[in-house]
Amino acid sequence: MSSWSRGIKTTPHYQYHNAERIVEESESEYQELSYPGLEATKPGEKPRVVVLGTGWGACRFLKGIDTKIYDAVCISPRNHMVFTPLLASTCVGTLEFRSVAEPVSRIQTSLSSDPNSYFYLASCIGIDTDKHEVYCETVNNGKLSHEPHQFKVAYDKLVIAAGAEPLTFGIKGVKENAYFLREVNHAQEIRKKLLLNLMLSENPGISEEERKRLLHCVVIGGGPTGVEFSGELSDFIMRDVREQYAHVKDYVKVTLIEANEILSSFDIGLRQYATNHLNKSGVCLKRGVVKEVHPEKIILNDGTDVPYGLLVWSTGVGPSQFVKTLNLPKSPGGRIGVDEWLRAPSVEDVFALGDCAGFLEQTGKPVLPALAQVAERQGKYLAELFNKKIGEQDGGKALSAKDINLGDPFVYKHLGSMATVGRYKALVDLRQSKDEKGISLAGFLSWLIWRSAYLTRVLSWRNRFYVAVNWATTFVFGRDISRI
Repeated sequence: MSSWSRGIKTTPHYQYHNAERIVEESESEYQELSYPGLEATKPGEKPRVVVLGTGWGACRFLKGIDTKIYDAVCISPRNHMVFTPLLASTCVGTLEFRSVAEPVSRIQTSLSSDPNSYFYLASCIGIDTDKHEVYCETVNNGKLSHEPHQFKVAYDKLVIAAGAEPLTFGIKGVKENAYFLREVNHAQEIRKKLLLNLMLSENPGISEEERKRLLHCVVIGGGPTGVEFSGELSDFIMRDVREQYAHVKDYVKVTLIEANEILSSFDIGLRQYATNHLNKSGVCLKRGVVKEVHPEKIILNDGTDVPYGLLVWSTGVGPSQFVKTLNLPKSPGGRIGVDEWLRAPSVEDVFALGDCAGFLEQTGKPVLPALAQVAERQGKYLAELFNKKIGEQDGGKALSAKDINLGDPFVYKHLGSMATVGRYKALVDLRQSKDEKGISLAGFLSWLIWRSAYLTRVLSWRNRFYVAVNWATTFVFGRDISRI
């Protein structure tokens, strides 16, 4: 028997199958399978836009989409957007975790209120572009009493904004031993590990060598995330650890390892300022390439052993396993290839943006960097394209936008880069590209600009209030060192 629950047709569990096989099955085999989920929209119903992901690009698109024209369905393994520029601050207690997480149902309220719009906590594991269907698997994380089940969602338009994964370069032991800094749960784990090591190091019977290892924090990667985390960590050590953990304060050490120069996309003067400032703050800058990662040490290419108690890996991002398995043309670097209007040109009604997408070579445009501002601007552009071009010309339904004039293509103009380096200092680089001239600032004024800019970019007034209050309480009372 089948039943209906908020528009979703359900079927018995024994009918679920591996969705990676689904995409590879023939048409006849497809028809033999019965999947629960949302069927194709009927005449007279609003077109359905399915969005994969809740990152910067996806959430900016969801915020801008006109729900009077479209029904929206968002599918993602997390139900919130992470304000990544402030994520490093949560690792040491400068900010609380809720300050950087924005529920997707607050960004687009129709997902929780409209009868035909939904948010599904699931991962997309297959796409049939011929049938206009995506196949998903519910998030499990070992918490469900039954196997994670699978379902399908039919779409009129599909927006893939599934993000990217941290690059490990195939180095042995990285995934097993290092912490990444991409999600709120990553920051929570880093914070727990950091405070645990501080407390364990004070226990009697700990050898001098083991205490030094426990309190050695190693950061791999000298990009903005790695530098900002190192700066926050040095602040935490200088101001809070020295007061709260006086017995072991002289053992705490931070090492930042980078293969080339730190902040390579910034102006050379700013790079030198950051290097000098981090050195003054007690951060040891080391040039090297990681060869192997072991549970208590890393081995560099020159054979040097670096013991550590906490290892944070921040060496950039690359295509996710999901993106790699999609049968779509790829741009240089392995992302989903798109044209100037962010369409996947080989199939109908599929768009891609953010870290998972890149311009195809035939467009003559370079693949844009994996930055929040790129994804956000693409999300804004695509929402306007859907509302003003596709929607107003009745092209929202499947296979109905072939002859529609989409207007101007997407053009990206870089607004500049910012990074904090700790102790009320930051860098602001307003050049539009690495080779152009422009305004570059460093110091306390840049730090004020950095804080002001990101406070205004936080999506909701609620979270802006949280961030402002957290900054004020940290300034007055210090960081919270509770390990909960």
